[in-house]
Amino acid sequence: MPSEPLVPLPGSERAPLTGATDAGPVDTSARAELTLVLRRRAPGAIGAADEDIERVRSVLTGLGLSITSVHAPSRRVKVAGTIGELSEAFGTSVRMVRSHDVTHRYREGALYLPQSLDGVVEAVLGLDDRPQARPHFRAAAAAPAGSFTPAQVASVYQFPSGTDGTGQTVALVELGGGFSQSDLSSYFSGLGVPTPSVTAVSVDGASNAPGSDPSGADVEVALDIDVLGAAAPGAAQLVYFAPNSDQGFVDAVSDAAHASPAPVAISISWGQSEDTWTGQGRTALDGAIADAGALGITVCVAAGDNGSSDGATDGSVHCDFPASSPHALGCGGTRLVASDTGAISAETVWNDGPGGGAGGGGVSDVFAVPSWQANAGVPPAASGAGAGSGASAGAAAGAGSSAADIADEARRHQHGSGSGTGGRGVPDVAGNADPQTGYQIMSGGKGQVVGGTSAVAPLWAALIARLAQATGTRFGLIQPVLYAGIAPGTGVAGFNDIVSGSNGAYNAGPGWDPCTGLGSPDATTLLARLKG
Repeated sequence: MPSEPLVPLPGSERAPLTGATDAGPVDTSARAELTLVLRRRAPGAIGAADEDIERVRSVLTGLGLSITSVHAPSRRVKVAGTIGELSEAFGTSVRMVRSHDVTHRYREGALYLPQSLDGVVEAVLGLDDRPQARPHFRAAAAAPAGSFTPAQVASVYQFPSGTDGTGQTVALVELGGGFSQSDLSSYFSGLGVPTPSVTAVSVDGASNAPGSDPSGADVEVALDIDVLGAAAPGAAQLVYFAPNSDQGFVDAVSDAAHASPAPVAISISWGQSEDTWTGQGRTALDGAIADAGALGITVCVAAGDNGSSDGATDGSVHCDFPASSPHALGCGGTRLVASDTGAISAETVWNDGPGGGAGGGGVSDVFAVPSWQANAGVPPAASGAGAGSGASAGAAAGAGSSAADIADEARRHQHGSGSGTGGRGVPDVAGNADPQTGYQIMSGGKGQVVGGTSAVAPLWAALIARLAQATGTRFGLIQPVLYAGIAPGTGVAGFNDIVSGSNGAYNAGPGWDPCTGLGSPDATTLLARLKG
């Protein structure tokens, strides 16, 4: 038994998991490795204090656990032991359940810490290893006539000429699946561009596993690599493969953020509704993303494919995390139509109705409005009808409403319903995501058309690489520059302002909105603005 009292770890509470079925007792003699995230050595500083690391080492080894690795810059300590030892040390019990077609370890309630570690340890991740995130891609049912290669999308958005990302490295975070070199060679040779350098990196025992999920994670991996590689073929890619758990997610982002040399951008196309995370999980991942920004890395994150509800069935609005992190560049979705000359003919909010997907966006329940977004006109969170991805402002207004009523309802939803509280607005930026105007990629030896905000994160990461090449500058947290001088209802230079469409509870309108943020990139103008 522990030699000192145990105290609750704030934010570690897990509620019962709806839909989980019992899969029997856990093997308490099986060994596992957990990730502990320690407090910062000083407010806003990167890294943990040596004395905190030594205190954790002393206390946990005194309980018979093993310290397997320490990474002070990312504040992570890895601790190993049997499931029985780890459960006892952190004051919980673990069993096996099946949910989301996966059998995994499961716990309920809070975790506990030896009293001397209270305030020192911010998160204990890995005892419960349930799937934490989903990939944000949508495959087209058939090859649509309006689809693009990623290079064509980059051209429509005026990615700067004379740049291709040469000299830059971009990290991709993947929580499953894999890629084959033969797919990459075939795809890029078909586009007539050099095959980029793509290197798989293992995190927490996961690895590049092509064929392991051919209609799921494999497609996500292919979409990310193909979009990034076609839009910035000169950039080197590091693909971090991690287990789909809060521990794996945090470790992957932390490893990428502290890599040497540091990537110029990290692209994340996975996430889940804010309320499905524990407080400690959100805090740990937000902290890793914050470190990335401080190290000059821009973290581009897909905002979700299920509209303002984020796929929740409780009738409420939800933001997707980690896109809602104030340290992430949240990437929303549009429907893009181009002319024969490659210019934008029309661009609206992506919303294909119930079952078809819609760009995620809204107002965070857990993160306050960042200072750089304070003048953007972020509304209070909407509530009630219209929260589903397939709803529209007109539908929310009710059948038989007059045109004036519907227009008034649309304005109300753009600015919020007046109920709820203010928070960080999502997304920040947008790009083509509708699978009906989607991206031509290759996965499992087959060409297909795929959309989703999963495509927008690597598209923006490619643009960040090309902007960095053109300016010789790393941007890190780029939002203060992008939002500089913003006023509610006013477009921003360097963006195509999306003013038409709805993602459910919110409508697009002039200036920033909770559907497409500042808009899609007018990248040549954005480059001129950054240089200025």
